[in-house]
Amino acid sequence: MKNPQHILITGASSGIGEALALFYAKEGVTLFLCAQNEQRLESVALRCKEKKAQVFIQRIDVTDSVLMEQWINQCDEMAPLDLVIANAGISAGPGKTGESAEITRKIFSVNVGGVLNTVLPALERMKTRQKGQIALLSSLAGYRGLPSAPAYSGSKNAVRAWGEALRGYVKAYGIEVNVVCPGFVISRITQKNKFPMPFLMPADQAALIIAKGLCQNKGRITFPKTLAFTAWLAACLPASLAEFILTKLPKKGNDD
Repeated sequence: MKNPQHILITGASSGIGEALALFYAKEGVTLFLCAQNEQRLESVALRCKEKKAQVFIQRIDVTDSVLMEQWINQCDEMAPLDLVIANAGISAGPGKTGESAEITRKIFSVNVGGVLNTVLPALERMKTRQKGQIALLSSLAGYRGLPSAPAYSGSKNAVRAWGEALRGYVKAYGIEVNVVCPGFVISRITQKNKFPMPFLMPADQAALIIAKGLCQNKGRITFPKTLAFTAWLAACLPASLAEFILTKLPKKGNDD
């Protein structure tokens, strides 16, 4: 979709979601933005309005399937959605507890359940029109399970695999599906990391790459190139060798 006019973005209060909202904001564009932090969301909305976009915001928990379906249906009735970006996601927080059962369930609930709760209602609306575009935010961490971040990499693996399969599945309906796999991008998630992050990228630069990939309808949008190749290579290695190498990586959400 070259020039989407009605766009919905989850997790739009910071990071990539905020950057994408600001990138698309212009006169004639309607933005539907949601997040948990209403104060930050209102700040993003104000900046988008300054760029002449029409903006509607909603404080909502993406893990609530009922509320998400109601909200997405309401947005679509106001302005038929051209582009839906399932961006909301979390990782383990800082601390020495690691990925407890509670944290693991929460990560999967947001990163997988939240994506399902965003994509599925939007798909039903788009199918009736035989057009639309949906972007799913995965990660380069989603190329292979990482011992340093089991729940995060596992959840992003699920999003990547489902999104890539969904792309072919809904093609007959005229719907474009794109999976976005970024590396390290400056955000509230990466701020928690206590280790050096190679090729750390500003969010606005990431948004530009994503928007360009969506415009070209790329099935998988990966960046930066060097890190993307490394992630792909890790996924191709024999399991025993990959395990030996990857267990050496620093753990996310750990102060050590």
